[in-house]
Amino acid sequence: MGTDTLRTPPADGADLRREQRGWYFYDWACSVYSTSVLTVFLGPYLTSVAESAADGDGYVHPLGIPVRAGSFFAYSVSLSVIVAVLVMPLVGAAADRTGRKKPLLAAAAYTGAGATTAMFLLDGDRYLLGGALLVVANAAQSVAMMLYNAYLPQIAPPEQRDAVSSRGWAFGYAAGALVLVANLVLYTGHEGFGVSEGTAVRICLASAGLWWGAFALIPLTRLRDRKPAPREAAALPGFRQLAATVRDMRRHPLTLAFLLAYLLYNDGIQTVISQASVYGSKELGLGQSTLIGAVLLVQVLAVAGALVMGRLARIHGAKRTILGSLVAWTVTLAAGFFLPAGAPVWFFVLAAGIGLVLGGSQALSRSLFSHLVPPGKEAEYFSAYELSDRGMSWLGPLLFGLTYQLTGSYRDAIISLVIFFVLGFALLARVPVRRAIEEAGNPVPDRI
Repeated sequence: MGTDTLRTPPADGADLRREQRGWYFYDWACSVYSTSVLTVFLGPYLTSVAESAADGDGYVHPLGIPVRAGSFFAYSVSLSVIVAVLVMPLVGAAADRTGRKKPLLAAAAYTGAGATTAMFLLDGDRYLLGGALLVVANAAQSVAMMLYNAYLPQIAPPEQRDAVSSRGWAFGYAAGALVLVANLVLYTGHEGFGVSEGTAVRICLASAGLWWGAFALIPLTRLRDRKPAPREAAALPGFRQLAATVRDMRRHPLTLAFLLAYLLYNDGIQTVISQASVYGSKELGLGQSTLIGAVLLVQVLAVAGALVMGRLARIHGAKRTILGSLVAWTVTLAAGFFLPAGAPVWFFVLAAGIGLVLGGSQALSRSLFSHLVPPGKEAEYFSAYELSDRGMSWLGPLLFGLTYQLTGSYRDAIISLVIFFVLGFALLARVPVRRAIEEAGNPVPDRI
């Protein structure tokens, strides 16, 4: 069976819609991890755990290396990408070679869900345990999202991909908002529930893992594997497979150019997501309840933002819409530098700006990249794409952590991220996406 089998949706429209609905539910399952764990609770909580284990100068010493306690969380996020770089290209190539994405998706999803559930054990000064669980959960999330994204070209024809991708992101943000409401009730009323504040946080962390594992069953029952296209080469270990994928991408330089632009601006997006709660709590002096409320506002507005930007893409094209969102990201981040401490109203205004562009910029980037992938190499190419997705950015958190380590200022750390949006905009603006789609061997939609 040739490569067209991989790219052509099933003839039965009802079966296709059933797969699409199942696909949406994986975002519903795993986005709670990104929202409740990575964005809200784990950053401030793991930082506080590291601070309790720090010496008199404010340093912890994992493996004998002196690290500011305030930088430990950011460094842990960066370390997790090393694991992903080793694993994702290997898994992606194996998925394309065998056509068996679903068992690999199940293994990655339940590894991540298990590590997240185990965060209930994170108390006292167990910062090393927290860092290890974060690395495992983030790496597993990245592998699972790579496989999940690779289904998009198989379950949606070109003219539907912006809409299908946007609905998936909307499902995820809706789930994040729903669970955050429950988190807010538990956290603010923890005394009434008879638990300490720390225990309430650990329950919120663990419940995200349980949610992830429970709802992952829906896509795993509805998505189906396709027969693979013939492949000449077997999967290679870790970095060698990544190098082989990059060499193959050199045959599609415009696809590679888009990916480089995406890796830059998405580094900025993911670092803002993962470090915003640390910035709000440590630099602006905001309480956990305020942070939860702000992230809840982001989630609610991101649902609408993803759907609205999906409609804008049908009118103006995905590329122009993404470029507009990058301008909005730059302005919003610059405004964040000047936020006064102890002023939650302005933090909510900033959160509203982030929410309106967050979902749409991510959803449209995913659907646009799906047009640029050569037939039969979906998972392999999405493994490279996923290296910078869903909190797996490494350069952004590293820059954030280094800036704080050198200056001791989270304001300097947050403004340093503007460079990712500026460079990403400049690179994306130069990519001729219609020609890139044609050179990848795919049909060009009427509006792109």
